[in-house]
Amino acid sequence: MTADDHHVHDHGSELSDMQLRVRALETILTEKGYIDPAALDAIVEACETQIGPHNGARVVARAWVDPDFKRRLLEDATKAANSLGHVSPVGAHLIALENTPELHNLVVCTLCSCYPWEVLGLPPVWYKSAPYRSRAVIDPKGVLADFGLKLPEQTKVRIWDSTAETRFLVLPMRPEGSAELSEEQLAELVTRDSMVGTGLPKSPADAKRGASR
Repeated sequence: MTADDHHVHDHGSELSDMQLRVRALETILTEKGYIDPAALDAIVEACETQIGPHNGARVVARAWVDPDFKRRLLEDATKAANSLGHVSPVGAHLIALENTPELHNLVVCTLCSCYPWEVLGLPPVWYKSAPYRSRAVIDPKGVLADFGLKLPEQTKVRIWDSTAETRFLVLPMRPEGSAELSEEQLAELVTRDSMVGTGLPKSPADAKRGASR
């Protein structure tokens, strides 16, 4: 294929420049035998359907409605999370941190970007950025304010530094006005950021407004 042919082929493509680059790279690696397209598709499918924030949301929602599960989660988060039957088992390094009116937990990885991908999916770009990794330790309330989260003056912030051996899942407080919601509806209120500590769960009113748009 000539450069002109390639230009014509891409002219009507609906893919973005980044998607085209990724596809080209995938093609080259496949042709050289470095990757198996079927295996790559399986990995992508697993990331989209079997792991990710929806798993963490299920864990949090169950803890909100089941006091015994919450107790077991705080005692051994790995065992409790795996008891829900996740397709991708959580490794033996997960620790659950409970937020309270007096204490807010914030997770960071100061050395790299260790992250509980089984329950939260792939880490967001900001989690891996140097400014977040450094400022979260020095000025946690300032970082939270950047995320639009302003805590009461009396609420203390505790920083937890993830490592390859120890990773964390924040158990946020249950939103007010959610007493009548089912476990499935509660899971829809749980955001990824609330399980990292940089945000709060959605309120039932916010969730309802989002669904009606």
